[in-house]
Amino acid sequence: MTATDDLERKLGYAFDRPELLTQALTHRSAGMDNLERLEFLGDAALGYVVARELYGWASDAQEERLTLMRASLVKGETLAEVAREIGLGGYLKLGEGERKTGGADRESILADALEAVFGAIACDGGIESVAEVARRLLGGRLTNVGDSELRDSKTRLQEHLQANGLELPEYVVVATAGADHAPVYTVECTVQGACGRGEGRSRREAEKHAASSVLDVLGVGAG
Repeated sequence: MTATDDLERKLGYAFDRPELLTQALTHRSAGMDNLERLEFLGDAALGYVVARELYGWASDAQEERLTLMRASLVKGETLAEVAREIGLGGYLKLGEGERKTGGADRESILADALEAVFGAIACDGGIESVAEVARRLLGGRLTNVGDSELRDSKTRLQEHLQANGLELPEYVVVATAGADHAPVYTVECTVQGACGRGEGRSRREAEKHAASSVLDVLGVGAG
């Protein structure tokens, strides 16, 4: 069994054109024929599939809530979580520099790669195949998006601090990496002696992840 055969088993999907999966697993740092175009397609395909699933089961939810639910399910943090569950990082083809600096477990790289895999599935088997794999990988997340998940980590951190009469946090961009068209920001969040870092494809996303790290340090749950 090859490495891609093993990944196909985890996905529950066998490619007719396995070269698409190979491309989806090739980071931009490893070569020209990389995942970027498939990532673009997968982002759109997954967004549509998740929206359709939510529309079907959350029949009482209004547009604003549906939008928040979809955003929670397709955000980088969630996708990276799913990618780690199937060990996606171990299948990625990375440039030497990215691999040495822990790229195989970097949230932004994992999220991009999972989107690219969905893009490859869309090209190979169509949107219904994307839907089947998304249901399998997202599992209960699709039907258990609670209020705590809809309130992002920055909001939850602020609510916690205000409820305890504490000063609001400070967010500082401490590093920027990646290509000009696809930057990755690293933000540090500090509050009351606690410090956390997060990264993201936008400053706002990185701030949310940094806030989530601080919530963990403070021992504040998701509820």
